[in-house]
Amino acid sequence: MKNTGPIFGAFNQGAVPTIACFNKATTALGVDFDALIAALQVYVDKFVAPVWGTPAKLIKSKGFVKGAWAMVFLDNADQPGALAYHDLTPDGLPQSKVFVKTTLENHDLVSVSASHELVEMLVDPAINLMTTGPDPKVIYAYESADPVEALSFRVKGISMSDFVYPSYFEAFHKPGSVPFDHLKKVTKPFQVLAGGYQIIFKNGKWSQVFGSVSKKKRFAHEDRRGHRSEQRATKRLMRASKQAIARAVRRG
Repeated sequence: MKNTGPIFGAFNQGAVPTIACFNKATTALGVDFDALIAALQVYVDKFVAPVWGTPAKLIKSKGFVKGAWAMVFLDNADQPGALAYHDLTPDGLPQSKVFVKTTLENHDLVSVSASHELVEMLVDPAINLMTTGPDPKVIYAYESADPVEALSFRVKGISMSDFVYPSYFEAFHKPGSVPFDHLKKVTKPFQVLAGGYQIIFKNGKWSQVFGSVSKKKRFAHEDRRGHRSEQRATKRLMRASKQAIARAVRRG
């Protein structure tokens, strides 16, 4: 698909999306691609959709599919053409990118990275959901895997990312009163586990809160280009969310 003009986001969150999954990486994934897609489908059907209300149909493809969301596997963020569509498909629909070489060099699993990106795309497809929390002067991004990203569980024998529940973003819950993530390791709203982080907007800029010093050091050395944490901080999103942030702060 060739698009020479600007691409605008426009999609119906009420519809069940089809997500075209295609592999453009030359680096071996470390997992069979067909088996990975099948496991990701079960991950959505059995674990994510029941708590977030975000069903989806994953299909294997050779490239972008008309009218479908996308999950593309690339070697790294500076691969030629990798940034051409930023966080959107040529149709202006949500897209996730999994950087295979970067993931493996960080000693992480491609399947965990893929499921991480998938759950976050389903929960916040436009990368614009935010909320107030424990600190009314801080805006917290709706990133459903970042706070628990060091944890995983197996689906059809393949490791998948832990993820938080909607209750995680609801500050009125008492500690231990309800489940806050799938693996039940989080004990209270907005808690960041040792291997995770949370994206926040404070004092006029986006930054991160880390669950541990070691995570902060590791994060500083990671190649974050093309990831949602970078996309969220772009001027485009800042302009789009400025009024929403101001309203949320006033409500707090």
